[in-house]
Amino acid sequence: MKHIKHIIALIVISCAMLSCNTLKTAVYDQYSYQKTVEIKVEAEHLMDKATTPYQDHLQDIGELGMEIQKIIEYEKNKPNNEITYAMWQVLANKDKNLLVGFFKRWKEKGQLKSFFVEEAKAQIMSAMDLLIQYEAKKDKESKDGLLQLITQ
Repeated sequence: MKHIKHIIALIVISCAMLSCNTLKTAVYDQYSYQKTVEIKVEAEHLMDKATTPYQDHLQDIGELGMEIQKIIEYEKNKPNNEITYAMWQVLANKDKNLLVGFFKRWKEKGQLKSFFVEEAKAQIMSAMDLLIQYEAKKDKESKDGLLQLITQ
């Protein structure tokens, strides 16, 4: 009888552990959160300069691009991190109207009108805020917001 109780307890514990594995989301990661905030602040600062010639900011744009590539590589290799990785891919897609797409347009136009910069900045910063909220909370609301943006 004692042996059967141990087996039942083992089965219950095993089932509980297996059910937790199916719900995995990457845990809070201070580095991801901090780098995302840093990139957002740097991007916003650089976007404010888009009303001036692109060529005047090549070094800063290149450095920001390198930071984006580093975070993408970091997020790609983190387990249970598909959503964050996918969002960074969207932000880095030059053919989308988000972060890297903004810099592509700036390069093509040479410099941008202030009203365009303000509109684009609002959208991009909102997307970055969603990613920051998701990194901080890992909750359903921020997850759903990111998934909606990723699948557009």
